[in-house]
Amino acid sequence: MTSNPGTDPSSGPATTAAHELGIGTVGIWSGALRVSDGTGRDGAITDAVEEIEALGYGAIWVGGSASVADAEAVLAATHHLRVATGILSIWDHPAERVAEQASDANRAHDDRFILGIGASHQQLAPKEYAKPYTAMREYLTVLDEAPNPVPAEQRVLAALGPKMLQLSKDRAAGAHPYLVTEDYVAEAREALGTGPLLAPELKVVLDDNLPRARETARAYLRFYLELPNYTNNLRRAGFGPADFENGGSDALLDAVVAYGDADRVRTRVTAFHKAGADHVALQVVTPNPMQDLPIAEWRALAAALELPGATG
Repeated sequence: MTSNPGTDPSSGPATTAAHELGIGTVGIWSGALRVSDGTGRDGAITDAVEEIEALGYGAIWVGGSASVADAEAVLAATHHLRVATGILSIWDHPAERVAEQASDANRAHDDRFILGIGASHQQLAPKEYAKPYTAMREYLTVLDEAPNPVPAEQRVLAALGPKMLQLSKDRAAGAHPYLVTEDYVAEAREALGTGPLLAPELKVVLDDNLPRARETARAYLRFYLELPNYTNNLRRAGFGPADFENGGSDALLDAVVAYGDADRVRTRVTAFHKAGADHVALQVVTPNPMQDLPIAEWRALAAALELPGATG
């Protein structure tokens, strides 16, 4: 086995940024960790994030258009790992208020909060969605000029296209792309250079039955493949309209999802690191991934990745 990819900053090819942010080289991404979803599962979420920290993951990415309040709930239940929004939509949260909340969160929790922000999608924005790149630049300026500014090194962007990647290089700690391939990671690393953080999300289905695993992934991806921001990026990777139908072609699913047992997933994580990822945010996909808290799967992955808290 190789050295622990969760905490050892030398385990990947370009890990300086991950090391500086203190997030290690592997973390957990989950939309089920949002307390703001109104389901009243605060106790279960607390238990889940305590387990993630104990297992030795370097960061938790609170997914599903998370708020700073969602991240604060996770910060309050943990002691040392970093917690990021993955991502906070700039259309849903005024920049002035976010700057104040982010500053408060970092003061209260030893600078462990990372603000992940993105321009989301036209279909999801609560108001007119226009010029997302310009809107992001303006949002960052407000964060810079707020009474309690959010420093560039404490924020990352949900970048996919070339312009947003450049912005994540110039005005943030780096990029947190979602639904991407290993080839995309390599291209993004080339665009970013060796300094900025590159922390892609990677979907995982722990199931040795390939047809069933694909169907689990397909049921989840159906929603995302109706969003042009993702399909446009996948078109740049060589996929076409037929690949986006009915939850995705086998070829597309195989490119963006890691299947099989935990050791096979480890192989994909290693491939992402070799392609240039500093940190890989693992999202375990289940039949209900925005509600399920897959602790058994997190434990299995931690063991395969040789994280310090895993018991095998």
